[in-house]
Amino acid sequence: MSDNHHSTDALIIGAGPVGLFAVFELGLLDIKAHLIDILDYPGGQCAELYPEKPIYDIPAIPICTGQELTDKLMAQIEPFGPTFHLGQMAESLVRTDEGKWRVTTDTGTVIEATVIIIAAGGGSFVPKKPPLQGLEEYEGSSVFYSVRKMEQFRGKNVLIAGGGDSALDWTVNLHPLVDKMALVHRRDDFRAAPDTVNKMRALVEGGDMALHIAQLKELKGANGQLEAVTVKGPDGEYDIECDTLLAFYGLTMKLGPVADFGINLDKNLIPVDTEKFETDVPGIFAIGDINWYPGKLKLILSGFHEAALMSQQAFRYVYPEKRLRFQYTTSSSDLQEKLGVS
Repeated sequence: MSDNHHSTDALIIGAGPVGLFAVFELGLLDIKAHLIDILDYPGGQCAELYPEKPIYDIPAIPICTGQELTDKLMAQIEPFGPTFHLGQMAESLVRTDEGKWRVTTDTGTVIEATVIIIAAGGGSFVPKKPPLQGLEEYEGSSVFYSVRKMEQFRGKNVLIAGGGDSALDWTVNLHPLVDKMALVHRRDDFRAAPDTVNKMRALVEGGDMALHIAQLKELKGANGQLEAVTVKGPDGEYDIECDTLLAFYGLTMKLGPVADFGINLDKNLIPVDTEKFETDVPGIFAIGDINWYPGKLKLILSGFHEAALMSQQAFRYVYPEKRLRFQYTTSSSDLQEKLGVS
């Protein structure tokens, strides 16, 4: 195979927590996996949107950040040597004459696999951007839509825009690091957790930050470096001096080329059965937030369960002549040897 042409047992589209755990469940059954993800690093939404934000509902882990969860999953799947194709989008899917699936990415990588597992979350997350002229000039240098490393904003003069959980969470969490903090929202009513809103108001009342009831109108600066943001409030327009703008207006999820794979869709979600988590196309599965079935809960732990059952059916496609033998990692010396713990 050439450098951009690969063959494997299973191809996982999406390298978020559920896609990563699928590598583990498949690996226990000797199923080799490749993963494609549009991001430049594993972890999906956890790593992109809240790498330093606490997660509280992972079984047996009382608290961990999105990045910590990703790191633990990467360590867990290391024995199975998955191959990652990052910074790429699965663009087309066709059936080969040999009965395999062939996926081609937008960068020209071709991967043939016996089974396809779509673990793409809700699709590609695209931030909703404020309608400001010249916005692109500042993006990535002084305008941001997520916080990947808090230290990046230490000592900065930060203006946060938005009224939801992300805006209020980062207002409170970044406040101890920044030199100056302000929050702007179009109305004096917030959609965030009441406790976080109360903490923000306490900072405002104590004179530790400013709250502006206004809307963004214009960016002022040069060469990608922000100097001020013009806003419009009840009494007219005025400038807020800042060197950093964090805009949290939510995200738009785009299914992307997966919508053209010939799979049945229901409101941009993929219906599956609850026995195998298989789509209406044999050999193509969907796990995690991308799928739908009666009673579906969009939780990481639900995706982990779906990955386990999906793997049992994937085995039957990859090894049609073999008998599937269910084993426990706690008692199977064979599985422990695969994990390197025997």
